[in-house]
Amino acid sequence: MIRASGTFSASRSSSRSASPAGPLGPDATAVLGRLRDLAGVPQLELLRRLGSSPKGLTEADAVGRLAGCGDNQVAPAARTSVATRMVAALRSPFVGLLAGLGVIFAVLGDPRGALTVAVMVALSVAVRLWQHTRSERAVAALREHVSVTATVRRRARPGQPPTSREVPSQDVVPGDVLQLGPGDLVPADACLLAARDLVVDQSTLSGESLPVPKHPAGQHHPEGPARRRGYHHSHRGADRQGDRHGTGPDVVDSPSLCFAGTSVVSGSATGVVIATGAHTYAGVIARHTARAGRPESSFDHGVRMVGATLIRFMLVLVPIVLAVNGAVSGDWARAVMFAVAVAVGLTPEMLPVIVTTNLARGAVRLSKRKVIVKRLNAIQDLGAVEVLCVDKTGTLTEDRVVYAHSIDPEGRPDGQAAEYAYLALHFQASLRDRLDEAIITQLGRDDGAEDLLTEAFYAPVDEIGFDPYRRRASVVVRREPDEHVLITKGDPEVVLTRCTHTSALGAVTELTNSDREQVRDMVAAHAQHGMRILAVAVKHTPARLGRYDENDEAELTLMGFIGFLDPVRQATADAVRALGGHGVAVKVLTGDNEQVTAHVCAQVGVSSAQIVTGRQVENATEATLRTLVEQASVFTELTPAHKARIVAALREGGHAVGFVGDGVNDAPALRVADVGIAADTATDVAKDAADLILLDKDLGVIARGITEGRRTLGNTLKYVHITASSNFGNVLTVLAASVFLPFLPMLPIQLVVQNLLYDAAQLALPWDRVDQAYLRRARRWDAAGLTRFMLVFGPLSSLFDMATFALLWWVFDAGAAPALFQTGWFVEGLCSQLLIVFVLRIAAPVWKASRPARPVILAAALVGLIGLVLPTTVLAAPLGMRPLPGGYLLCLAGVLLGYALAAELTKRLYLRRRPAWW
Repeated sequence: MIRASGTFSASRSSSRSASPAGPLGPDATAVLGRLRDLAGVPQLELLRRLGSSPKGLTEADAVGRLAGCGDNQVAPAARTSVATRMVAALRSPFVGLLAGLGVIFAVLGDPRGALTVAVMVALSVAVRLWQHTRSERAVAALREHVSVTATVRRRARPGQPPTSREVPSQDVVPGDVLQLGPGDLVPADACLLAARDLVVDQSTLSGESLPVPKHPAGQHHPEGPARRRGYHHSHRGADRQGDRHGTGPDVVDSPSLCFAGTSVVSGSATGVVIATGAHTYAGVIARHTARAGRPESSFDHGVRMVGATLIRFMLVLVPIVLAVNGAVSGDWARAVMFAVAVAVGLTPEMLPVIVTTNLARGAVRLSKRKVIVKRLNAIQDLGAVEVLCVDKTGTLTEDRVVYAHSIDPEGRPDGQAAEYAYLALHFQASLRDRLDEAIITQLGRDDGAEDLLTEAFYAPVDEIGFDPYRRRASVVVRREPDEHVLITKGDPEVVLTRCTHTSALGAVTELTNSDREQVRDMVAAHAQHGMRILAVAVKHTPARLGRYDENDEAELTLMGFIGFLDPVRQATADAVRALGGHGVAVKVLTGDNEQVTAHVCAQVGVSSAQIVTGRQVENATEATLRTLVEQASVFTELTPAHKARIVAALREGGHAVGFVGDGVNDAPALRVADVGIAADTATDVAKDAADLILLDKDLGVIARGITEGRRTLGNTLKYVHITASSNFGNVLTVLAASVFLPFLPMLPIQLVVQNLLYDAAQLALPWDRVDQAYLRRARRWDAAGLTRFMLVFGPLSSLFDMATFALLWWVFDAGAAPALFQTGWFVEGLCSQLLIVFVLRIAAPVWKASRPARPVILAAALVGLIGLVLPTTVLAAPLGMRPLPGGYLLCLAGVLLGYALAAELTKRLYLRRRPAWW
């Protein structure tokens, strides 16, 4: 809950929670305090404070206020500056490390090395900057796709009569007089001046499953506040009169305030705007959520740990290389230069580029699957997801209501309930809901003959609008000049209490207590099969003058029930199975009831053996909740605060969690999760908090996205593990050579160029194939696994480097020609690194593994050819190289073949003893 003071506590939230973890700032406290104060101000005083009147603002006033207050946008598009995006692109430990090494090269007088490192850094930053900009533009395009208007009362000039006009919602300003009707989206926070049967859906703010009535200050609901409190207590499991910290009722509970982002279900009203944009209730939530930031995701944690591991290796090995080389050669300046080159060589310098290229490739592939990536790193977080938390409605189901059947009070198929409901709907003036539309779709005729027939025999008399506290609505029609028919439809439990008789098989009989129990059992049985039930009852009365009210909804005759279904998406069961096959547990988090949810879960393959309700979540301690979220897969009757607690508990248990949300109050859970996912139909606040936006809210899309995330992560880890182990092997070789050789085994510039060429070939890895076996379980960055891999395959690489040294020294007498020796190791080191990628890229034996992608093969072949030809070009002299004898190249082929066979055997032995990144 957002409070004027205090904090959000996932474990002790008293009801809804609209804010993320952490205390509210003074600006948010001031905004909420002002809203609460204005809710109780008399209307004339309120208008005076706002500089407005019942006639509304003049056009000149509105223009001036818009210039001063800014556009009315709860969550303005985050158009970050180029500088901000540049800083985000530079946030990488490897970018910082490379930049530092480039500076050292420049200070030591090696401009070629400094320039080479600068190219690496620039390439990495440019790719990340391009992708961030691309994602931001895609989200901005989504915002511009929908245009919302509001009806305001304004005057051309002072003294002229007001007129009602539609303006873009972003042009609404404080003091504007709004006119609200059924279906309208409330554009700003407003205090009601007048209302008639106004009912508002504010679930995106409060999480309430039912709409709530609103009325101006001083008016009261006819059933009284005691009834309202009782209703909320029984259905929400929360004390709405105040929070546990004693700060008073939440401002969202004020009956005289309508809030930005809510919608009018029925009725009409006039209100004056008291807050727009960031100063609205939803604006406070959005601003506070953004300020709180998000916890470290699995990707961020993994990259940080891997970076720390590689830097630790560097901090240990580089000083050793410096000391050994300086002591042996006596040339400390050259030793420092070479140690810096070794540091560059040990660093997977192109990791930022490889990661970004992989992520950019993944983002493009996801965009083709109707997924917009907002946070680039979220793609690899998606690959790490072990638990996916989804809502039932709209994700597992199609989020639409379909007419199923009409039955009499004893459960027999009978059309009279549907016919009476259709008759009431024909003359109903208030906004129709989805159940109403399903009835019209089923019983209405395209040619309008049914409507003409209805109007020939009936005429409208009066209407008692829907009220979420009464949970029913009634329409009165005239059938004969002296007879009225009152038709009531609504919640079966409520309608049943108003009935005294029942109609079945054409006979009307008294409704006994036994009959009532049978009816309740039948309704419960339908709910267990996932159906929503609407009760229909009628009363024939003599015609009269005057209005009807809820007291007339008594002594009704129960005509029967209409059943509805929210169909399960056809591909949902397949998607759940696919997710299970890939090691992802699906947990359903919904505000719906147990019976309907259990039925849907049974259809899609989610176990509902244990169902946890919102009340249980509310009362659970942190330790108890961690146990519950591990054991159960279905959570019902939840508020958004409960969802945030569940996600946090899963993460505390060590799981990488994806969360699908669409409301303003889902923003905290979206940020708590490793990956926040929202549909394009979600609120702006939810889309701003999400990492991925779905253009099709389908579980199958998410399942394919998780697979894509794992493919992206797999190709990234190929580079990290293979490159780090090869570089580590090079350092071991340098250490050994520094002891025995009277010269450097490779010049610093040669070492940097070798790494640059190798990394250029690895830019094709994002296009490589990943075996299906790799995609079957969640994957993460594993620093411990990387260390083990380096300690096994690094020395293996060094062993064949030493074999090459022996070949050069004793067979080709390269000891007397340092340039020949250095060129020989340059070519062998480059070719062995390129070759080992094809051996270690996948867990299966090379001859059984999936074929490498064509770009990977072509890139490796091209770079290998460049490495072989380079000593014969004009660049050989600046790089300190010389042509190699043909006999050496033949011997080199044998060394490389032996290395590949040894690596394959070592891989087999390695996998028998411990799991690897494969």
